[in-house]
Amino acid sequence: MVTETNNSNLGFISAVNGSLVEVKGLENQVRLHDLIKISNYNIICQVIQIYSDHVIAQSFESTNSIKLNDKAINLNEPLSMELAPGLLANVFDGIQRPLDLTFSHFKEGRLRRGLEFPSLSRTKKWHFIPSRKINGSLSTGDEIGTVQETSFFKHKIMIPPENSGILSFIVDEGDYTIIDEIYTLRKENVDKSFSMLQKWPVTMSKPYSEKNQPSEPLLTGLRIVDLLFPVAKGGTFAVPGGFGTGKTIISQHIAKFCNADVVLYIGCGEPGNEIANFLKQFAETIDPKTGRPLLEHIVLIANTSNMPVSAREASLFSGITIAEYYRDMGYDVAVVADSISRWAESLREISGLLEEMPAEEGYPAYLPSKLSSFFERAGVITTLGCDAYGRKKKGSITIIGSISPPAGDFSEPVTAATKRVVQGIWALDPKLAYLKHYPAISWISSYSNYPEYVAEWWRERDIVWPEINLNWFECRKQVNEILAKENELKYLIQLLGLKNLAEDQRLEIFTANLIRNAILIQNAFNVVDSYTSSRKLLGLVKVILLLYNKSRSLVKRGFLIDEKKCDEVLIEVMKISHYVPNENFEQIEELRDKINNESLGLVFNVHRR
Repeated sequence: MVTETNNSNLGFISAVNGSLVEVKGLENQVRLHDLIKISNYNIICQVIQIYSDHVIAQSFESTNSIKLNDKAINLNEPLSMELAPGLLANVFDGIQRPLDLTFSHFKEGRLRRGLEFPSLSRTKKWHFIPSRKINGSLSTGDEIGTVQETSFFKHKIMIPPENSGILSFIVDEGDYTIIDEIYTLRKENVDKSFSMLQKWPVTMSKPYSEKNQPSEPLLTGLRIVDLLFPVAKGGTFAVPGGFGTGKTIISQHIAKFCNADVVLYIGCGEPGNEIANFLKQFAETIDPKTGRPLLEHIVLIANTSNMPVSAREASLFSGITIAEYYRDMGYDVAVVADSISRWAESLREISGLLEEMPAEEGYPAYLPSKLSSFFERAGVITTLGCDAYGRKKKGSITIIGSISPPAGDFSEPVTAATKRVVQGIWALDPKLAYLKHYPAISWISSYSNYPEYVAEWWRERDIVWPEINLNWFECRKQVNEILAKENELKYLIQLLGLKNLAEDQRLEIFTANLIRNAILIQNAFNVVDSYTSSRKLLGLVKVILLLYNKSRSLVKRGFLIDEKKCDEVLIEVMKISHYVPNENFEQIEELRDKINNESLGLVFNVHRR
């Protein structure tokens, strides 16, 4: 947390308007985004406008009971994140106050105004292992040592930005707090001491060497996502959907199962019970890769709907700043923001209090640039520093933000502006949600710009079956074509009925139905079905397309399709899809052999006209 400095300048409150306060006396000292503190209540505010005779600041807490002429102190620094071991498995509010410590201190179970707890413990000791030797030349981002932050996560201690020099001192391996001196850099005959703790302002992106093109998918375990609408590590995605379509469930699923090293889950303006449920699930769910609770590789930023709206923007940029810190260690970080709409609503409210000229539906005209300033901090980067062996590190930040358009209207300003700055959307369909189709991602309205970027990654992990010579990219294309044909035929079915369609059209309808039920639908409460590995996904898709392509050639030769046998095939494929564990791949191969070697009569029961 920010503490009061000795040279703070004093001002006084001259007006209060909702979450905004007007302060006189500091206009010649403060900078934009600097923090000020209302001394009587320890309330932190952020300067957002500076005039010749006063400044306007947005309060991160309730402004009730603030009086005119109350003292305001200039803290001479912007809102900054404390970055050190202890971030993982922790829960913070929008300005990085540790909520677990707060609630253990106040037994009534609620946040009091003006709390001043340090974001990270100053007394907990961490086992530091140095990885550099005296007299070595170091610069920004270079690894100086490591700390085992959780059971399976190695936290790399790095040289802070804008620092360099000769290593003149480093402590021996041992236990230290984050504020203990652990090394010293000498530059121009001046020694400067450093601890494990560093700070960085949330409004400024951390520097890096270069930005790279995404090439690896962020696997989610959702079959429709990993097959049809993939997101690349370092990419940006939005999840728009009306009330009850499953945005929060999908966000939580991605936070649980994606293959990122670190997850930043930001609950921006969401109900407190959803945040509490999410935290409870993560504490109880075991990560299959480590055997430890999933919470150990997650940082949770909790800004609930009953907290002041000004803190919503702070929570998003606090989360992305912490993500950049782990990215610079060379890790892949996923930032899940739920939801972007709540942030936009807070921007609209503050813009109204400032009496700015509104744009469409009352949102400020600068809404697109605000959204862009958040999403543009995603990407795959080469870091400035090197690891202990002198090698450059690569890290990534992937941002996935959910949107809550009123009445599911995707043309409203927030959704429209977000679609312009992200590279793909998973559009949630209320009709699918009503039918209990999870995830309710529409394969008609959704899109992704990343398939070409991640195709090579999938090609290297392809399952080679001589019976079907299709890679992931070609499978994806054919599945999309089948679903598109079904969409074209649905009006014809309403007019003529399914039984009156041509045989090739009935085959398209059956295969699309098989894809929907065996691939696109998953059960979030089924341990086996909730997550599908990339290998099982490829196997399932290839089995279905093998069945489709063989059947299509037979239909062209005049064979007919037996509906009863179709139902048997559907049940058999769905059984493997929903109930066979990812590691039992041999059952998929057995199904392939049935289709391939038994003349297809056992599967489709076709006969000559």
